[in-house]
Amino acid sequence: MAGVTVLYTGPYRYHNKNYNKRRRNILSLALVALLCVVSYFLGIWQHSRNTTGSSISTIFSTISCKYNRPVTASSPSSFAASSLDFTAHHTVDESPVLAGSTKRFQPCDVKYSEYTPCEDRDRSLKFPREKLIYRERHCPAKKELLKCLIPAPPGYRNPFPWPASRGMAWFANVPHKELTVEKAVQNWIRVDGDKFRFPGGGTMFPNGADAYINDIDRLISLKDGSIRTALDTGCGVASWGAYLLSRNITTMSFAPRDSHEAQVQFALERGVPAMIGVLASNRLPYPARAFDMAHCSRCLIPWHLYDGLFLIEVDRVLRPGGYWILSGPPIHWKKYWKGWERTKEDLNAEQTKLEEVAKSICWKKIKEQGDIAIWQKPFNHVDCKAIRSPNFCPAQNSDAAWYNKMKTCITPMPEVSSKDQVAGGPIKKWPERLIAIPPRIKSGSLKGVTADMFLKDTELWKKRVGYYKTLINQLGQKGRYRNLLDMNARFGGFAAALVDDPVWVMNIIPTIASVNTLSVIYERGFIGTYHDWCEAMSTYPRTYDLLHADSVFTLYKDRCDMEDILLEMDRVLRPEGTVIFRDDVDNLVKIKSISDGMRWDSQIVDHEDGPLHREKLLLVVKTYWTAQDQDS
Repeated sequence: MAGVTVLYTGPYRYHNKNYNKRRRNILSLALVALLCVVSYFLGIWQHSRNTTGSSISTIFSTISCKYNRPVTASSPSSFAASSLDFTAHHTVDESPVLAGSTKRFQPCDVKYSEYTPCEDRDRSLKFPREKLIYRERHCPAKKELLKCLIPAPPGYRNPFPWPASRGMAWFANVPHKELTVEKAVQNWIRVDGDKFRFPGGGTMFPNGADAYINDIDRLISLKDGSIRTALDTGCGVASWGAYLLSRNITTMSFAPRDSHEAQVQFALERGVPAMIGVLASNRLPYPARAFDMAHCSRCLIPWHLYDGLFLIEVDRVLRPGGYWILSGPPIHWKKYWKGWERTKEDLNAEQTKLEEVAKSICWKKIKEQGDIAIWQKPFNHVDCKAIRSPNFCPAQNSDAAWYNKMKTCITPMPEVSSKDQVAGGPIKKWPERLIAIPPRIKSGSLKGVTADMFLKDTELWKKRVGYYKTLINQLGQKGRYRNLLDMNARFGGFAAALVDDPVWVMNIIPTIASVNTLSVIYERGFIGTYHDWCEAMSTYPRTYDLLHADSVFTLYKDRCDMEDILLEMDRVLRPEGTVIFRDDVDNLVKIKSISDGMRWDSQIVDHEDGPLHREKLLLVVKTYWTAQDQDS
């Protein structure tokens, strides 16, 4: 990097008649050069006030300064990750010797290999068991945070590539046989040598998830694109969501960390979207009107209790006209009551109460056939208000769902001028909804967000992801990456740019974001959740192949320790997984100084528009190591 320098070569000849003109030109050029040099050193002085001498030298030694070479998608930076290996090897790669000035993080004890900080079983026992409150998020205090690296279990291997992973996983990665015994007759999962096999069965679909989904498809259409996002409550190993993917339906599956050991971990190991969660006292971490369909297959949630609290919460997150599907108790109880070890009177009373709750929130039961019953939420509340006096919640932020308590009142839908209108506006069918202007943007519901901003963001992320693929050539290849996490997703542009690749993206909207855009992500047909990166995520270790952190550390500056966020990222990232940081260069230098002690290989590269931008990329590969190789 240098200031402007004026070079003049060749013979200098005086011509009397234009001597004064040449002299003025020389003086003008000298003055411009002087101003540029002063401006340049003033900039260095300004930025050095918050940057140590070592950081400055790191920037100069790492960032390209060849300003005459533009960076394009077809001609990546000279610091493109040519020296980083993004290949999965399934073998141990010893970490390099770290510089003496770098803090080296030690491995945690092997007992923490499946540690979920905010769903820790020992801590949960301190909380009430009523309504399963003890299964909710209860995060450790700052003094309780682990300052070590969560190890992979001995023998850990990279998961099978999709779609093979839908049907099998390595036993060493999730070494639990409990479900293979407890659910043996239900065809959930079985052990086959050093692998688990997932036949696709479930408690209420012993013939397989595909056959069960076909039964649903005969009752409501799953093929015309009107249903794109689904919610599976109490998901087991997420076979329902796994087999809906082939029908272009993406499912957010959740289940608590409970006696069914590692069921969500199995789902993620299979390459299926899932997270740890429970219906207890807090709202589900999703916006209102998010899902086209919700599902419970013998999920054991007491829908009829607590004045219908849990069903009312499902109503909040269902889109206008959305469906709720129930199979298992009490549906078809006359056939199954003996097998369920319940009395006929008890089951009949439960179904009666369930029907009353559904009616009270203005749902209509549209089908009950065999083991399956389906209700539909109204498209608006016009008839509901005319026919009965429902218990609507007072004015509130219906999208707020981060430790917000559930209430036994109906979340009102947006007002309409006639009963033929869809509250909040209609959504186009998939795949048109991917690029259509989302209704909440079109209606002006999101302050400061315009349709033009949305369209430009979509095009921007096409460009950015194209650039990523020139830096990480395996990002565009089938099988290397499956589970992706976007830590600051905004409108979901990163996920949209990858829609044709065999990956799925968990889109995170930080709770401190200036604008809550998670509803937009759902309206365009993706899934995601709220999260505060000062806390641990509701997932198991080693569940994501690639993390995308766009301006996360700028957003969280002075809110929590950078080190703690990075350790959490390491916990959820798989061995040989990849991280793409996009942030101001000062933040990236600090991140690199910490991550160099975390058994990560990393390199700073230029912005897609060239080295003149302060925003840069830091590309990371997590090295492979396990609990048995802790000293390597």
